[in-house]
Amino acid sequence: MAWLCAIMHVEEASVEALSDALLEAGALAVDVQDAAAGTGDERPIFAEPGEAPASAWLANRVSALFPLEAGLHLAVPQALAAAGVAASTVFRVERVEDEDWVRLTQSQFQPLQITDRLWVVPSWHQPPDAKAINIVLDPGVAFGTGAHPTTRLCLRWLAETVTPGVDVLDYGCGSGILGIAAMKLGAGSARGIDIDPQALDAARDNARRNGVDIAFATAESAAVAPAAIVVANILANPLTVLAPLLAQLTRPGGRIALAGILADQWQKVHKAYAADFDMQPAATDDGWVLLTGVRR
Repeated sequence: MAWLCAIMHVEEASVEALSDALLEAGALAVDVQDAAAGTGDERPIFAEPGEAPASAWLANRVSALFPLEAGLHLAVPQALAAAGVAASTVFRVERVEDEDWVRLTQSQFQPLQITDRLWVVPSWHQPPDAKAINIVLDPGVAFGTGAHPTTRLCLRWLAETVTPGVDVLDYGCGSGILGIAAMKLGAGSARGIDIDPQALDAARDNARRNGVDIAFATAESAAVAPAAIVVANILANPLTVLAPLLAQLTRPGGRIALAGILADQWQKVHKAYAADFDMQPAATDDGWVLLTGVRR
């Protein structure tokens, strides 16, 4: 089966109305991307809880997928007019052939070496180094594949920090990757907390796949005891709000790692934890910051 894709560039103010109009005109799906993606003008958009995100980029590439039999020479101009976009707006049409979407998605995830002894290996690949510590992962719907800088930062820190028999708490566990890494690095026990039931299901599946026993639960359903090592890879605003709780969940003398923090946000998070922790020098990776500290 094939489809037709209509592609056009529009300004930020028109994106929402045009997306709605294209769907009304028969589009099966509409995708919006930064028109400057892949250039020096590319601009990331991040949405923190409690903050209103930008609705789109300054210049946007809007792609609308239509059935093959759709009359795009009529449907697209009608949608542009309905959205108040200039009639002179140029659009092009591409034919989209059917794909093995599962295979295509899997091809985007390759084995990733974190340290000399630690790898993250998608479940559909063979480990490149069978003697290494291999985390076999199927991300599913959960965040945490090892490819994102925040996850890499946490994994490197765990590889340096975990000692035999230590107990670890991963607050905001996503795919379960950090708890699994801790167990494979020698931790005595690990627990994972998340607010998303689907993430917890993915985390449990990944733990079973790796042959490790980790207790996963929602914050509301678990009586969470303090741990010697606490790691939280979330976002800057939630980390700031959670500072008193995460301090309580870190045993005196224990260590904490905080990730999901952009370079221009670290001072706010650092300040929130400095009262309870002796904070250590920050680590960075591609514009993201890892804050660590020792509980007083």
